[in-house]
Amino acid sequence: MTLILTGSPTRYGEDRFTTDNGFLATVKAELPPKPRILMISAAPDDRAFTDSVLEGMTLCVRNSGIKPSGIVMLDRRNAGRAAELIHRADWVVLCGGHVPTQNRFIHEIGLRRLLEGFQGLVMGCSAGSMNCAGMVYSHPELPGEAADPGYSRWLKGLGLTDIRIIPHYHQVRNFIIDGRRLFEDIIFPDSFNHSFYTFPDGGYILSKDGRTSLFGTAWEISGGQMRQICSENQVYTFMNVVFISPHFPQTYSHFCAGLKANGVNVLGIADAPHGELTQELRGALTDYYQVRNLEDYDEVYRAVAWFAHRYGHIDWIESNNEYWLEQDARLRTDFNVTSGLHTDRIAGIKEKSEMKKSYAAGHVPTARQIKASEGLDAVLAFARKTGYPIIAKPDNGVGASGTFKLGSDEELRGWFGAHQSNYGAFVVEEFITGLLTSYDAIYNSKGEPIFESMGVYPTPIMDIVHGNLDSCYWVEKDVPAALSRIGRRTVKAFGVTRRFVHLEFFKLDRDREGLGKKGDFVGLEVNMRPAGGYTPDMMNFAHSTDVYQIWADMVAFDERRKGMGEQYFCAYASRRDCYRYVRSNEEIFARYGSGSWSADDPALGICMCRRMPDALSDALGNQVYVARFASRKDIQPFFDFVCEKA
Repeated sequence: MTLILTGSPTRYGEDRFTTDNGFLATVKAELPPKPRILMISAAPDDRAFTDSVLEGMTLCVRNSGIKPSGIVMLDRRNAGRAAELIHRADWVVLCGGHVPTQNRFIHEIGLRRLLEGFQGLVMGCSAGSMNCAGMVYSHPELPGEAADPGYSRWLKGLGLTDIRIIPHYHQVRNFIIDGRRLFEDIIFPDSFNHSFYTFPDGGYILSKDGRTSLFGTAWEISGGQMRQICSENQVYTFMNVVFISPHFPQTYSHFCAGLKANGVNVLGIADAPHGELTQELRGALTDYYQVRNLEDYDEVYRAVAWFAHRYGHIDWIESNNEYWLEQDARLRTDFNVTSGLHTDRIAGIKEKSEMKKSYAAGHVPTARQIKASEGLDAVLAFARKTGYPIIAKPDNGVGASGTFKLGSDEELRGWFGAHQSNYGAFVVEEFITGLLTSYDAIYNSKGEPIFESMGVYPTPIMDIVHGNLDSCYWVEKDVPAALSRIGRRTVKAFGVTRRFVHLEFFKLDRDREGLGKKGDFVGLEVNMRPAGGYTPDMMNFAHSTDVYQIWADMVAFDERRKGMGEQYFCAYASRRDCYRYVRSNEEIFARYGSGSWSADDPALGICMCRRMPDALSDALGNQVYVARFASRKDIQPFFDFVCEKA
């Protein structure tokens, strides 16, 4: 079923459906060429009124270019045929009128039951839209109703939506009934535990395939206040997204801003005081819940529960952060949020030993591996089979932290001796030489990539961390077809959808038996979150786009709405505070400052110069310079210029 809620499908005084906000096109897209239309009266015993509504609606339908095979009005005269008429209809229209009167009629004919399994279009008009809610808010509209203590403002509805609308904004905004202001004295006080949505005729709400969006100028009434949530020719998406730790890394505020731009309720949970959040983040969040400790699951659970009570069902829970992946999955499981991984699948993307099973299922070549828990003798035998060096790393870990490169039996025995209490938490892999690359992508609910990018890391992260080296890498201008193929195959093998992914591959520097030929890509590790640091920003610079908005579009619309411009190479060079360098900051900008060093293309040059947060500096350095280039040959001279030490 597709559901459309309107105040009126026409602008005031017009005899055809409005085209504003794409309304007519939306209706036509849901109908067969010659639809059978069934209208349900809001005044089933008032024949003259009902017949005039039928006549007016028929005129609007035909003037709008819709050619029905028949239009029937369901009222008291043919109520006994309700089941038959609904079964034959392609389009059911719940007409406008008096809400309580229509509400009684729809229960008399058992409309809620009759619409079960209906596959066509249901459209509400005014009272009809209000009666579509599970619990209908029927504000007073006739003289005497506001003053009548027995008048019931809450009625059981059809249960087709949880959304309650106040139709005809322009006509009713200043309406006074029984000496009381409809909005200030009646609706606002009733909104402290409920939310209502009001919009002028010409606006509408569309619910289809589990997604609900509002089109056109509209306001939300909640907590005794009214705020505008959408403007003409804009779309507001009815989604509640809980974003965990939106303040760190700081750039993650861009994800929230992208969601906000799509009309999503962005509900932040973190341990920082609200006043310490950036202005961008505060502006993007609909609400914020500060916990004392994000590690305390019970406290975070209570925060999500409070949001669910305040805003309704939670549609999405995400942090896009490796550290919180397990907690995200547990929260989704406990709150029945179906838009991401649950606890039963988290081991497959967190534990390196479990990753191997999915790699194998997707026929993605990877380094041979053994669990250190099998014991010293088994690992010694493994090493003699693969040859040294070998790599020992935590089975559940991220980055190069806790990773060891072992070059002999003696070093392996020494490592076991030093890790007697925890060697069972490690895996051991054969050492593969090659160029470290990444496949970065955003996937929709169908498992299709809507954005792809490639990163190149000439110095392994393990060497950078252990050697306290400067971090230098770049984002490629294009994604090679071979990397795209193996990246897509890997994502499919892991069964992941609706995520930003960062998959690591070695590009072999020589033929390796059982893995591939020189130049082939071999799976190293999967990370079901964006690349770290400022790499998402580098993708923006390289591809002239906004990956934060692309991700937000995927969440809200399950598609990409942000295009790309000119393509570049984007390079990252960092410095460490513990070293002295030949060139000053001023010299770097004099050479690579945006536009100053290339008269031919002022878009080239440094596009970011920032400090890296201390928590990420081991792998990514302290002072960061990011520049984009038209040619790959300009990248290494940039690294050399920035990172040459005194």
